[in-house]
Amino acid sequence: MSCLFCEIAAGRRQSRTVYQDERCVAFLDHRPLFHGHSLVVPRAHHETLAELPEELVAPLFHAARRVATAVERALAAEGTFVAINNRVSQSVPHLHVHVVPRRRKDGLRGFFWPRQPYASEEQAAQVQAALREELRRLEGG
Repeated sequence: MSCLFCEIAAGRRQSRTVYQDERCVAFLDHRPLFHGHSLVVPRAHHETLAELPEELVAPLFHAARRVATAVERALAAEGTFVAINNRVSQSVPHLHVHVVPRRRKDGLRGFFWPRQPYASEEQAAQVQAALREELRRLEGG
């Protein structure tokens, strides 16, 4: 079985990676709710949170917390929406944590989430670079 997120985590598929360590990788969602919407995934294939081995829970949420902090700081967001779908609404059957920048009155209501595509590859690259830079600052490097 071929998994898009496994391919990205292994470096065999291109993505706009913003964070990576030995257990997790985070990259910009290609259909963002808002610019900076990132997905944090374990490198190992696990479909749902319930299937994630205990020893990967803390590393996954450590990475999600780092990305959420970077999203707020790098993009001047007022907060973030952090969520996981398990099977239902999971477009790729590989566990992933959505980290979405939020601002008051941003139009995100309930579960109707209009997508906000990047205007260009350059715009996506700028957002990617801003998040990477903030994550480097957070790591102390």
